[in-house]
Amino acid sequence: MPHNENSGSEEKAKTAKPGDQAPPGTEGTGEALCPVCSGTGILSGQPCPNCAGTGAITQGIGGA
Repeated sequence: MPHNENSGSEEKAKTAKPGDQAPPGTEGTGEALCPVCSGTGILSGQPCPNCAGTGAITQGIGGA
């Protein structure tokens, strides 16, 4: 079986954060700046609990 060097980082990237409205990669969603830390990833000198320090959340886009 071939070794995939990206498998660990890809799985981490697909982990939902507390501020996500849906799991990353869900159809009809996109990445947005975290509204709690304004996209910095830092809140009061600590990693933002809403975006897990990434500065971004996954949210629904559009509307039907």
